[in-house]
Amino acid sequence: MKLPNNPLQNKSYDLALLIVKLSKKLMAEKKEYVLSKQILRSGTSVGANIIEANGAISKADFSAKMSIAYKECLETKYWLHLLKDSDDLDLVDFNILFEKADEIGRILFSILKTTRINKQS
Repeated sequence: MKLPNNPLQNKSYDLALLIVKLSKKLMAEKKEYVLSKQILRSGTSVGANIIEANGAISKADFSAKMSIAYKECLETKYWLHLLKDSDDLDLVDFNILFEKADEIGRILFSILKTTRINKQS
């Protein structure tokens, strides 16, 4: 589901695909069901909320959805750390996933800062 003019949406979709694969791997190989479901929920929610923001009916709705996407991104990074530190995720996979989530988080934070500044104007 690549969109030529929406890099953020594409990045969040790519992250979601990797998270889905990670969740399946955790369940199949590690028999880890609790954390795998948590990261699956938060990691796929980032992109879903970005999609909803792009269909927002107002600036406030847009900002609210982007804010949720940002928070879900932070939560995903938390689960990644927990999986790494509990030896359920190797360092190579952690670094790849964390870098992608962190980049998306920085973009979302920048968008939120801009929308909040414009709201005050």
